[in-house]
Amino acid sequence: MVRINDELIFGLDSFGDVPDDPATKQPVTYDKALQQIIKEAKLADDLGIDVIALGEHHRPEYAISSPEIMLAAIASVTKRIKLSTGVTVLSSDDPVRVYERFATLDNISGGRAQIMLGRGSFTESFPLFGYDLNDYNELFEEKVAMFNELREGKPVTWESEYTQDLNNVEIYPKITGHKLDTYIGVGGTPSSVIRAAHYGFPVIMAIIGGDPARFRPYVDLYNAAAAQYHNPQYPLGMHSHGVIAETDEEAYEIGWKYLRRSMDRIGADRNWPPMTKEHFDYEIQTGSYYIGTPEHVAHKIADKMTQVGVKRFDFIYGAGGQTAAMRENILRLYGQKVVPMVKDLLNSGTYQFK
Repeated sequence: MVRINDELIFGLDSFGDVPDDPATKQPVTYDKALQQIIKEAKLADDLGIDVIALGEHHRPEYAISSPEIMLAAIASVTKRIKLSTGVTVLSSDDPVRVYERFATLDNISGGRAQIMLGRGSFTESFPLFGYDLNDYNELFEEKVAMFNELREGKPVTWESEYTQDLNNVEIYPKITGHKLDTYIGVGGTPSSVIRAAHYGFPVIMAIIGGDPARFRPYVDLYNAAAAQYHNPQYPLGMHSHGVIAETDEEAYEIGWKYLRRSMDRIGADRNWPPMTKEHFDYEIQTGSYYIGTPEHVAHKIADKMTQVGVKRFDFIYGAGGQTAAMRENILRLYGQKVVPMVKDLLNSGTYQFK
């Protein structure tokens, strides 16, 4: 049973795509790309959006390799927005250092830090930091367990195969009055859902293709497992790509040019076929792309949130090099029009959680 009394949460996700310069049609420099993301996060805060989540990537088309540093910069120019990742690749990092960085962020931001842990859909960080991809699952399992111990804020004693041993070690800085807000990002693996429920971490489902309704069994699995562990945490969420514009035609044009570019670039590394018009249209109509006017996007978000059974939706914006002006327009339409409409639809009973 979905807990319908939980507060609705609406966030924004940026993978840190480097925007195109509209004059040269070439990517801007990394300094400009990073400064643009800080500007967008401030705009999101001004618009009342709940969360800004930044991805961790180590590829040329993305500017963000250290999301916690970006979030600290954003903390200095914002007041209320939650500062999250989407995701932190814990498998190829040190859980102690990760916890210390986010505990620092939480303290300087007035308790606004949030971390989303994941194994990583992109795997460039593994060889970059000296980890073996053959240990992909084992690394994450042990490091999540260790991170869960660190969140308690008590002296830690720890022994394992893939992390350092600790003997009654205190970790600093301390977080006062609460534990670090922690999510697990999942891509459709039942074991990941059960693990999150075991530790009491809510999940965000990364839905980047296909009908989101297929993820409903994972929500049901989480609810059942959380009840068994007597440690349910909500709200559960999902994130997906989208483009919002004043007309459906403009949104379609931006999505076809830029979102397709992003997916084809990723697909080339994963032996996916190039995206066709038929596939793109399917994703807009039935699948996981939210492309169109604010009205169309709002109705689809409300529909898919109720189908999947989640109370949080993060909108992934800016994929494929969309210009700064395009991105800022999407943020304004999302914050000023889409989010209020989705809330009205869900609160009016037009769409019913089950």
